Amino acid sequence: MSSPPTLRAVPVPSAGPEPPGEARLRELAAKKVAPLRRPGRWVAAAVVLVLLAQLAHALITNPVFQWNVFGYWFFRPVILDGLVLTLELTGLAAVFGLVGGIVLALLRLSKNPLLQAVSWAYVWIFRSIPLIVLLLFLANVTALYSTLSLGIPFGPSFFSFSATDVLSFFVVAVLGLSLNEAAYAAEIVRAGVLSVDQGQLEAAAALGLPRFRQYRRIILPQATRAIVPAYANQLIGLLKGTSVVYITSLLELFGVVETQASTNSGQIIPLLLVGTVWYIILTSVLSVIQYYVERFFSRGALRTVPPTPFQRFRARLRALGVAR
Repeated sequence: MSSPPTLRAVPVPSAGPEPPGEARLRELAAKKVAPLRRPGRWVAAAVVLVLLAQLAHALITNPVFQWNVFGYWFFRPVILDGLVLTLELTGLAAVFGLVGGIVLALLRLSKNPLLQAVSWAYVWIFRSIPLIVLLLFLANVTALYSTLSLGIPFGPSFFSFSATDVLSFFVVAVLGLSLNEAAYAAEIVRAGVLSVDQGQLEAAAALGLPRFRQYRRIILPQATRAIVPAYANQLIGLLKGTSVVYITSLLELFGVVETQASTNSGQIIPLLLVGTVWYIILTSVLSVIQYYVERFFSRGALRTVPPTPFQRFRARLRALGVAR
């Protein structure tokens, strides 16, 4: 009777001595990498903190600012009425100016030389005239034309009306701001249209799309990405530019502040601070709207839309284990 087979251990050949280079790399990988020290950043941060502390100390401790008077005027009905009027002027002028700018930009891009010349002349004239001069001229246009009429040039008029009844202070302000805004918006829109690759137009023309549909469905959606940042900046300038309409006796935010400051001579500084803070608030709101509009239109150009500040804040809290 044969004995059962036995298992024998087969010696495994050794891999040989480890190269010294690999051992050194493994040793370096096991060590924790220390960040590069940047003392200049800490020095700059300390200097900025000191300057901010000095600024806060100057604002709080200086009695000339009269912060109690500032708080009294900040929500006064007369200030809020001027604020509402500022928003109305900005909104109407922004809409009319943008519509006029789109029309002027399309005329400038037209193949018709007469339309090109008219658009160029409009932009040239209204960018050359200061806004305050334009408003003063429109406020006194009734001295030139007491009666306005519509009809055939050098022929009979169909109906006429008094210029004083139509051109109120509010209408003059909206008209002047819109005419001025349209000249700048035209160049912004034209630059946005020209930023689109010409191959898009060639491809649309090859598909047989009408010219209007090419602009509406292909050119303008892509041009909007270039138009939004520049026009948002122009819109902020328009918001601050409404402060000059007080020369037409229209009391918007700055007009109310100027009137109250002239009446209360000892409260000029706090009243100016009231107007300044309200302009900062309105500009900040427009900047937030601009950010989200740009983020919306960037979806066609970026693979991943960047996170919002709130999303980045939540990600930091999640990294610290505070939020889920």
